[in-house]
Amino acid sequence: MKTLTVFTPAYNRAHLLPRLYESLKNQTCHDFVWLVVDDGSVDDTAEVVAAFQQEDAVQIEYIHQNNQGMHGAHNTAYENISTELNTCIDSDDFMPLNAVELIIEKWKTVKDKERYAGIAGLDADLQDNLIGTPFTVTATTLENFYLQGGKGDKKLVYRTEVMRRYPPYPLFKGEKYVGLGYKYLLADQDFELVTLNEILVLVDYQEGGSSNNMFRQYYKNPKGFAFIRKQGMLLSKSPKRRWMDAVHYVASSIRAKNPGFIAESPKKLMTVAAVLPGLALYLLTEFKNRKKPVSNEL
Repeated sequence: MKTLTVFTPAYNRAHLLPRLYESLKNQTCHDFVWLVVDDGSVDDTAEVVAAFQQEDAVQIEYIHQNNQGMHGAHNTAYENISTELNTCIDSDDFMPLNAVELIIEKWKTVKDKERYAGIAGLDADLQDNLIGTPFTVTATTLENFYLQGGKGDKKLVYRTEVMRRYPPYPLFKGEKYVGLGYKYLLADQDFELVTLNEILVLVDYQEGGSSNNMFRQYYKNPKGFAFIRKQGMLLSKSPKRRWMDAVHYVASSIRAKNPGFIAESPKKLMTVAAVLPGLALYLLTEFKNRKKPVSNEL
């Protein structure tokens, strides 16, 4: 039994998968499975992955599903992973050649593993420049890292049992996005992450990816955003974040044409106070999306 699953949601990214595959094939440690969740691709993703499997250089599992969005692909991954640990490496990213070894060796040193959700490592760009700031403590929750001044995306390696104990990401008809931070915030309520000041992923943000199209995501997925904002209002330790979540919740609820959003809010007075700034954000989102072409989103 392998220790780690590297899973990759893929939607029409067949042209990018070979770079990621090469980085996995050449890892210094092969104590991992690569799970590709094909989220309804209409390109030749299936054929590309089949060719990788024929090489038999990496243990590869492939699942095809109807398009559900990034969060739906994560749901499918968590339902099918059998290893102790898992991490998501997006199709446009790849791993330094010692990344798996760093994860496995770090996890071996962790005592009382059930106290922790997993490991938090570092992201870098294609020139090996660190994205954001390193860790200054040996363990932290993800939210506390940012509340204490930490910056930048971090590569998260979770215990599979932890991710499975929380509800799956909800699927909303006609929408394809719910923030992945939902489950991470739930895990933060119960566990810390062991920190690892090593680069575990090299990030190549694509023009058509969700990270570069957030106003478009707000516009197209208001129910999903309203859902995640309610969770933030309910669970976040930060008064500033709860306020911003309330503002975004109002904006998303207006976009979703939900007249009952105040009654449904977990923080009703805060939501009432956020109505005017939320309306302003809604109008900004509408303006930003005027005549904007639809991007090739997951």
